[in-house]
Amino acid sequence: MDAPAYVQGHDLLAGRTAVITAAAGAGIGGATARRFLEEGARIVIGDAHPRRTKESVAALAEEFGADRVDGIPCDVTDETHVQSLLDLAERRHGRLDVVVNNAGLGGTAELTEMTDEQWDKVIDVTLNGTFRATRAALRRMRATGEGGVIVNNASVLGWRAQAGQAHYAAAKAGVMALTRCAAIESAPHGIRVNAVSPSLAMHPHLAKVTSPELLEELTAREAFGRYAQPWEIANVIVFLASGYSSYMTGETVSVSSQHA
Repeated sequence: MDAPAYVQGHDLLAGRTAVITAAAGAGIGGATARRFLEEGARIVIGDAHPRRTKESVAALAEEFGADRVDGIPCDVTDETHVQSLLDLAERRHGRLDVVVNNAGLGGTAELTEMTDEQWDKVIDVTLNGTFRATRAALRRMRATGEGGVIVNNASVLGWRAQAGQAHYAAAKAGVMALTRCAAIESAPHGIRVNAVSPSLAMHPHLAKVTSPELLEELTAREAFGRYAQPWEIANVIVFLASGYSSYMTGETVSVSSQHA
């Protein structure tokens, strides 16, 4: 089955300022940055790759206007980087309405062969990085008293088993639990915290680090017989960031067509 036609924007995020991590590539983060701009938001993107960050900011600014796009390199394992990214959003636009925690790191290793370094690196980027950015965002959103929204990127592997993915699955399950707890603590402050849980969204980086055989196997599990386009995941992130999900918090929304 072919991918559906691209959905045009409807100003669902008009007037809002959003920070998106790991947003300078061709994957879900990059697609989310574009979708947010198409929905009327102002964005500040962070990414661990300085050159790619600079190029992405320049390209998006040329298309959508320099007054709506900014960004700096951001390694979510570094607290000072996280703070600088949020500082930029508040300094540039005077407010922080939405934070999308997209940064994550995968890899494949059997548990018996996995090193402490492999485990720690995936956990630090994927789970600890989401924690750092969520904590920093919540402190700022609470201080203003104007509410806000946080959307985390989890994975179906937080629910389902896959060989060679113990570190990534554990990290994503942690993101789901963090989302629920943060939501309960934040509800009295008018802040919503939700997550998306994609199954298979294809982008160039994934193709480089995954074998054709595994991609074929994973695609065969999808009811539509195809992988998702990154923008299809981004559409659900837009929904969770918008007023259309105003009564949702602590939820992890599966963006998947996998068979049960």
